[in-house]
Amino acid sequence: MRCPKDWSVSLVDGTLSDKLAVKHCPDCQGNWISATDYEAYVASQPPKSAESKFQAKSTTDINFVPSPNDNRAALCPECQHYLTRAKVFYKRAFYVERCTHCGGIWCDKGEWEVLEKLELHTNVEKMFSLEWQSRVRELEYAEKERQATMEKLGSEVASKVFELAEILEKHPNGDFGVTYLMRRFNK
Repeated sequence: MRCPKDWSVSLVDGTLSDKLAVKHCPDCQGNWISATDYEAYVASQPPKSAESKFQAKSTTDINFVPSPNDNRAALCPECQHYLTRAKVFYKRAFYVERCTHCGGIWCDKGEWEVLEKLELHTNVEKMFSLEWQSRVRELEYAEKERQATMEKLGSEVASKVFELAEILEKHPNGDFGVTYLMRRFNK
């Protein structure tokens, strides 16, 4: 079996999370997870009480730099079909890849560990859904909008605007406050 990112390198046996059998690339440090092994791993995990969210945990405490191989096209090491990519929302986005033919998963160096920290490692298939990818785009847009607001208003005023927005969102008559502010600026 060959590395999806560099066909000149053979994959070797390895494990993730002390239980998940993988084929590991000794060169790029990526991991191939067969669909069968992944399904068995997920089935062995304790059931979760709540549905997994788009961003299960805060990403601010995770220091991760995506692999330089993350943007490379890849072929499935099992069936040689192209791997599809799913963007994982994170301060610095990265992509998890999956074969639509055999269901295997490729994680570049360090990606599995981030998925575990975000509690997404047992829901990889959800990342490939239209709902997930739509939500990723929404979160990215919101972050860009937040950054633009800080650039235009400065961090001190922007933080007050963000605080007021949260207060108005939670208030049952918050829309009245928004209307008042809009009327003030339409003069």
